[in-house]
Amino acid sequence: MVAEALQRRRGGTEALLWLAERVAGWGRVYVVEALCRQGAARSRAWLLRHACDGDYLNGYFAGQVATTAHLHEAITSTDVDDDLVDHTGRLLRVMADCGGMGMTLEHYPPAPVVLAAHAAHLAQQSPTANRYVDAAIIADYLTAKPPNRCGCTAEQRDHIVQQYLAVLDRPDWRDAVRAGLGPTSDFFAWFTGHVAARLRLGAFSDVAE
Repeated sequence: MVAEALQRRRGGTEALLWLAERVAGWGRVYVVEALCRQGAARSRAWLLRHACDGDYLNGYFAGQVATTAHLHEAITSTDVDDDLVDHTGRLLRVMADCGGMGMTLEHYPPAPVVLAAHAAHLAQQSPTANRYVDAAIIADYLTAKPPNRCGCTAEQRDHIVQQYLAVLDRPDWRDAVRAGLGPTSDFFAWFTGHVAARLRLGAFSDVAE
């Protein structure tokens, strides 16, 4: 396998990072897992911001990335940028519902710290449809599962959900998601019929009615 061969080479980390930017699907799984096995000393910045590309298969390595790259330290530091916050949202969204593939929030000890930090940073970001959707899906998972399945106590879980919902209910965030989601797409139908309906999101109250 190419990823394993590069991992053994001198300078293999740089080669793996080059390849990681250019592969998807199972190829990305193998390359990211190889980077995690090497440790995050030279690839941490990339793992924290670019490892997850939105593919379903990201579930196989999201927990490894969060652990290897010490996500809990990065997202609670004083040097946090939009790329880190956005990728943290993707990691949390994947880990929320990847049972049978990889590590879930239930088995990720820093889950409550990372969730709370992501929600807090989200409140300081500009609204976009992608940020809205990631936050809503995370909040929906947290409300649908028992707190221990989210790696949280009931009090932690409830506070984090309220943090997310407070952002999603802002007028500018409502406008951003309605402008960014195609109303005729299959995803729009699924999102409004499930996530938005369960959370009673104001941005989609007209659709629910």
